[in-house]
Amino acid sequence: MPRLQTIASVSLLLTLTPLVYAASDDITVYKNRGCVCCEKWSATLGGQNRVLHTVEMDDTSPIKNRYRVPAALRSCHSAVIGGYVFEGHVPSGLIAKVLRDRPAIAGLAVPGMPAGAPGMEVPGVKAGPWQVIAFERNGKTSLYAQR
Repeated sequence: MPRLQTIASVSLLLTLTPLVYAASDDITVYKNRGCVCCEKWSATLGGQNRVLHTVEMDDTSPIKNRYRVPAALRSCHSAVIGGYVFEGHVPSGLIAKVLRDRPAIAGLAVPGMPAGAPGMEVPGVKAGPWQVIAFERNGKTSLYAQR
């Protein structure tokens, strides 16, 4: 009888595993209430083929603290996707690359709100260059890309 229960448990686990992974790859964007640039940035994620959840907050600091986003890298919104955190106006192509390659980082950040970054396009204002920084849970940072 115990063997039959084990087989049933393994079968159930294998059946539910895709659901767990699908849910973990949804996009949750934590943004400051009323922030328009966050909405523009979220619209750039359409090619990710994931469900987008938006959580408006008066203060996003608790989310940034939970995911250990270094203070110098913080911006107006944080997105959590597939176990990574993407802080600020990170380009969707770099998000897709991280999710595909699964590097040993906590996430990527575009500090501040640089002109020309996704969601920060301003007609007549010269864009960039701006940096995309990788960060680890221990606070270590490195340049990931420049745009």
